[in-house]
Amino acid sequence: MSDMVCVGAIAGSFGVQGEVRLKSFCAEPEAIADYAPLSTEDGATSYTLKITRPIKNGLAARLSGVATKEQADALRGVRLFVPRDRLPSLPDDEFYHADLIGLAVLDTGGTELGRVKAVMNHGADDLLEVTQPGGSKTFLLPFTLACVPTVDLAGGRIIADPPEGLI
Repeated sequence: MSDMVCVGAIAGSFGVQGEVRLKSFCAEPEAIADYAPLSTEDGATSYTLKITRPIKNGLAARLSGVATKEQADALRGVRLFVPRDRLPSLPDDEFYHADLIGLAVLDTGGTELGRVKAVMNHGADDLLEVTQPGGSKTFLLPFTLACVPTVDLAGGRIIADPPEGLI
């Protein structure tokens, strides 16, 4: 588990006054402002953040040091991070996506099925993209209690009971 967690990304400029189009990865999108200052992945640059308004597929925001459309456009694709200790504690049955990526996935008999490559959400439940051992093939595992009865962060593993025919 990394000490930095990605909470958003800059999708480009919004308007001509230096605002950015911001994609928030927080459960409540506006909560990203509560974690400011936000840093780039390498920690070289830090930004204070002021959300100006909600927009389609994200938020319009002002970042410190960004005053022109060109500066905002140059930040397209930059991911924004905060130290893990600034994030709230979660209940036992909830997890940060960053904590799940890289965990080993075992079936209920102990056979390794692969490692979590990504966590996706396309509107319903979360899906774990699992890379199978010895290759680059992946499969999507529903992240539900029925399919993933155990998540052992300390042990670095997930116990899965995939539906018949999934793998």
